[in-house]
Amino acid sequence: MRRTRRKDDEEEEEEEEEEEEEEEEEEEEEEEEEEEDQDEEEEKEEREEDDAEKVEDEERRREKADREEGSTQ
Repeated sequence: MRRTRRKDDEEEEEEEEEEEEEEEEEEEEEEEEEEEDQDEEEEKEEREEDDAEKVEDEERRREKADREEGSTQ
């Protein structure tokens, strides 16, 4: 009987350890996914800012070209 209990206790302990390891792995995966999502969001924001700057630069060039064209006429 004692051997059976010990074996049962050992098996239960092993199962608990495996569950804890699985939970830790899941948490790590979730953290990695969150970091990837955050990185993607930051990259998206940077692209949007770059696009907005390009539009502003193009508008300034047009305004400057219009002023120069108007002053030559």
